[in-house]
Amino acid sequence: MPHITVDYSPNLETRVDIAALCDVLRIAAIETGVLPLAGVRVRAFAATHVAIADGDAKHGYIDIGLRLRGGRSLEVRRAATAHIFAAAEKFLAPAMAEISLALSFEMRDIDPELSPKAGSTREHLPQHLRD
Repeated sequence: MPHITVDYSPNLETRVDIAALCDVLRIAAIETGVLPLAGVRVRAFAATHVAIADGDAKHGYIDIGLRLRGGRSLEVRRAATAHIFAAAEKFLAPAMAEISLALSFEMRDIDPELSPKAGSTREHLPQHLRD
């Protein structure tokens, strides 16, 4: 784990390359050096219905959530948050200069005692990429 979820307003479909944003977030998560490559998952979902600010349909949002298995220090989590958010901001800067777009990010710890895991992703990675 970490799991990154991008929740966004559907009016961004034609203004932002959401698939590319997912890849930017994936790479940024790996670059932190504290999030295991085999556990990184990024997915995005457009909201079916939205109402933003004054209700004008021109407004859009991207809310990025990162769920992370507990155990890392606040300093480590703060640095990872800053790095990933900066990558998202950089990627979205051109769009934010042209359209009304709110960007937010939240990292949440998951209690490892209450979050069992199973998987075989590591076994399918090249040896040099296994954790």
